[in-house]
Amino acid sequence: MTRRMWSGFAVAMAALLVAGCNRSGRLVERDGKPLVVTTVTMVTDMVREVGGERVHVEGLMGAGVDPHTFKPRISDARLLEDAAAVFYCGLHLEGKMQESLERLSLRKPQVWAVSSGVPPDRLLAPQEEYEGHHDPHLWGDPALWAETVGVVVEGLSRIDPEGRSGFEARGEAYRKKLLALDEWARARVAEIPEGKRVLVTSHDAFFYFGRAYGFEVRGLQGVSTVSEAGFKDRAQLVKFIRERGIRTIFPESSVNPKAIAAVAEEAGVEASAEHLFSDAMGTPGDVVERRGESYDRGTYIGMVKHNINTVVDGLKPGGGTP
Repeated sequence: MTRRMWSGFAVAMAALLVAGCNRSGRLVERDGKPLVVTTVTMVTDMVREVGGERVHVEGLMGAGVDPHTFKPRISDARLLEDAAAVFYCGLHLEGKMQESLERLSLRKPQVWAVSSGVPPDRLLAPQEEYEGHHDPHLWGDPALWAETVGVVVEGLSRIDPEGRSGFEARGEAYRKKLLALDEWARARVAEIPEGKRVLVTSHDAFFYFGRAYGFEVRGLQGVSTVSEAGFKDRAQLVKFIRERGIRTIFPESSVNPKAIAAVAEEAGVEASAEHLFSDAMGTPGDVVERRGESYDRGTYIGMVKHNINTVVDGLKPGGGTP
């Protein structure tokens, strides 16, 4: 995070603390519903699925926003302070912002890291750049992401006890959709021979995806996009691509595509015409039709379907980037 970015972040969070002193005890509603604030789009989508019509959800980060480098605004600080509940991913996905969210939770009990719903033994090993914290990109594995639904159900039930039965029913329905999505993904990935399941992307956001579906994963940048790839990193990746006979590599929606495009050109391979959604979903309402099925890439389920279809079509024998 650059000094300018950190300065903006610090100002916004300082405002949050001041607001906390002046606005404590205030419960804000939108359209007569409790205000719930979320961070990344995948969490926002889940909270909306579970909350239904009983809550008003405001997401801080929109389509294509990189949470590793997100710069909170004063208005974001006010939303966080006003919220009846706050949901974020955790595991330091939100970078420096997590420290402020944890401090906020000392005054505001309904601040929830959805990653707390995942059993520790299912988290990937701590990454050095996250200062010993686990890889936060849980949503790459839909079955693992389903483990976080219970946190949302409980958090919403705390602020709206009368709505608990509805939250539980919608949460269970959504969890089943995620497990069905996982089964669909496994069937599609089976079209790629195991020896060809090598996924090269802009940054290391797909390790959970790789573990779930049997891919070896390489990223040009690390788990966080804050650190930029150097010449040595690029040269090593080009060598790896050539040695493994990889024919397609994949840019990401929330990462500048220039670096991965340069790798593709140097390695003499194709960069997919379709980017993958890694740290953010697509724009809500971005409905596409593929393989006889329509889905909205601005939802988590649509995001996963897009990623799976793009990877499979790019790597399977006889396939090609759409």
